[in-house]
Amino acid sequence: MAIQWFPGHMHKTRGAIRERMKSGIDVVIELLDARVPASSANPLLAQLTAGRAALKLLNKQDLADPARTEAWLAHYRAQPDTRAIAIHQGMPGLARALAQECRAAAPNRGGMNKPLRVLVCGIPNVGKSTLINTLVGKRMAKTGDEPGITKTEQKIVLEKDVYLFDTPGMLWPKIEVPQAGINLAASGAVGRNAFEEEIVALDLLAYLRRHYPQSLQARYQITANDALSETELLEAIGKRRGAVLGGGRINMQKAAEVLLYDLRQGQLGRITLETPDEFAAWTAQAQAEVEAKRLEREAQKALAQRGTRDAERQRLAQEADEAEETEEDWEAVDEDGDDDNDNEDNEALDADDVDGTIREADESDVPNESDEAETHPRKLAGKKPGQKSEPSQD
Repeated sequence: MAIQWFPGHMHKTRGAIRERMKSGIDVVIELLDARVPASSANPLLAQLTAGRAALKLLNKQDLADPARTEAWLAHYRAQPDTRAIAIHQGMPGLARALAQECRAAAPNRGGMNKPLRVLVCGIPNVGKSTLINTLVGKRMAKTGDEPGITKTEQKIVLEKDVYLFDTPGMLWPKIEVPQAGINLAASGAVGRNAFEEEIVALDLLAYLRRHYPQSLQARYQITANDALSETELLEAIGKRRGAVLGGGRINMQKAAEVLLYDLRQGQLGRITLETPDEFAAWTAQAQAEVEAKRLEREAQKALAQRGTRDAERQRLAQEADEAEETEEDWEAVDEDGDDDNDNEDNEALDADDVDGTIREADESDVPNESDEAETHPRKLAGKKPGQKSEPSQD
């Protein structure tokens, strides 16, 4: 299941961070959830704050696996221009420790002439508002268990020459690593309308049974052995916690909500849902899948283009064949026309011959005077000029 959540105010937050960076920021504090450190690290924030000293605060360390927290601190401290500490709500001396870390990250800043400017960022519901209230010693920011409560930037004076700029929680438009989306939903960083609790709970159970089976047994008195599926485990949890409908059916939605609530409140013990090596493997797998999809799209596009070119070539060849057939038809028509003309000429000649023969025959049948004179000389001898011949008495 792909989990995405990027409400409109987060788009505005991205623009506000970009503008704040232009106005001058010396250190960027990114607040992370110690239970899901890499999943709660915003890659978009890394792009917006590139080139600035970074301080990673792994918040809620009191809910996270201590050994894994140390592994994550070592992981971040190995990165260039990056410092990292683990904190939790109510930690004594937090404001002073935070100021010291910021000064160490930007040693050339400080004093009233060059005050240290610090930007505080993080994903929703990671504990920024609680941190701000702890630092200033009073309730300045609204807090709650739902993500996205803070929606405007705030300026806090940590010390006389250290200014903090708090920004609303922000995710990123597309979560590329599927397991990161599951972990964010399980930790409560994603709005409830962006995922299905039952699916997230089943994925969570699959991880807990491998790495923290003792937590499930201690909390719900169930044995997470291989004989049971995640669905059967969730049904057992629902039965233990009273999520039962009429007829003995288990309310799976309610059972999922119970499991997620217990995780978020620390009722399952100190749990961290990822290690640096695990997240690196998840990231590599996600990138490989993205690359495979990209190559598939390119192949389909190339196939479509080739099909278009083949169709065009076929169309041109068909037009050429049709043109050739048309030319042959016209040549045949011309040949037929010449034959018809020859026949017409011959017929005309034959007609002329016949007419001539007829005229000759007609002319030969009409006697002329010389012939008649030769035939009847006596008639012509007694005839006067202009005198009509008398009919013969014979």
